Amino acid sequence: MKMKMFKRNAVIITAVAFLGAAVYLNWSYGKNENEAAAGVKNSSDEAAINEYIQQGEETSLFYEPESETQAAAAVHNDVSDYFATARLTRQQARDSAISILREATELENATQEAIDGAMAEMSVMAGFSLDEVEIESLIKAKGFAECVVFLDDDSVTVAVSAPTEGLSSSQVSKITDIILSETGLSTEQIKIIEVK
Repeated sequence: MKMKMFKRNAVIITAVAFLGAAVYLNWSYGKNENEAAAGVKNSSDEAAINEYIQQGEETSLFYEPESETQAAAAVHNDVSDYFATARLTRQQARDSAISILREATELENATQEAIDGAMAEMSVMAGFSLDEVEIESLIKAKGFAECVVFLDDDSVTVAVSAPTEGLSSSQVSKITDIILSETGLSTEQIKIIEVK
């Protein structure tokens, strides 16, 4: 009986540690992105204001590039919003599933087998969260501006920011190679979505 309790407690501690690490990495990653985006936005706004003041006149030549810049910024913001929303939705879905599993372990009539199964599932989800963040970091290290990864038992979906002309075959190969090396899945189990 003591061994069962020890095993159960070890599984619980491991799952909580994985979950805590995943939540921290997600929070840290999101915080760094928001600070960087705010810094870029503020510096570009200030540069535009300074340029306007230096010109001292309103000409159509000034406003035309400005409107193109604003259009490009709006598209960039839409793409950034997509990735932020996707990450938030992914985290909320995981948190909800983990909450349900945790409640199942706390039921009075829950069998040890059900508790162990729920704890194992929570541990798997925490592992997925860590793997997703790691894969996202590796993809960004290869020169991609933004991406979000959705991982489960038998597939992985990657949404990646792409230029207007789409991803080149070498870019797709880079992403695929990272996923293959990190997950052990086959190429048929990988789906890459271009976000433009």
